[in-house]
Amino acid sequence: MGMMASSSRGGQLDFEDYFPLMVEKLGGEGLIDELCNGFRLLMDPELGVITFESLRKNAAAYLGVQGLSDGELRDMVREGDYDGDGALNQMEFCVLMFRLSPELMHQSRLLLHHHRHR
Repeated sequence: MGMMASSSRGGQLDFEDYFPLMVEKLGGEGLIDELCNGFRLLMDPELGVITFESLRKNAAAYLGVQGLSDGELRDMVREGDYDGDGALNQMEFCVLMFRLSPELMHQSRLLLHHHRHR
């Protein structure tokens, strides 16, 4: 991998550090596959969306984020819930993952700018 991850918490990688590395390693199609897999792990299988309840049930097991309060989990769902239904569909989840990674968004803007001005 060409990019080095900075660590903002004493040797522990944050999501913002890890996500751009995933993009570099997996490429666009691989990243989309991984996001879809992540969505499936967190969603309520009966509803096909990520709800507060499914996130609370699955976040610690699959994301390794123990100790998040119910309020923090609700905020995570609320932040990505564009259609206001109280849950995250697959598109909302993917958009939220990109929004949570400022470095990736910066790289995307640079690439877009480069292609526009050729």
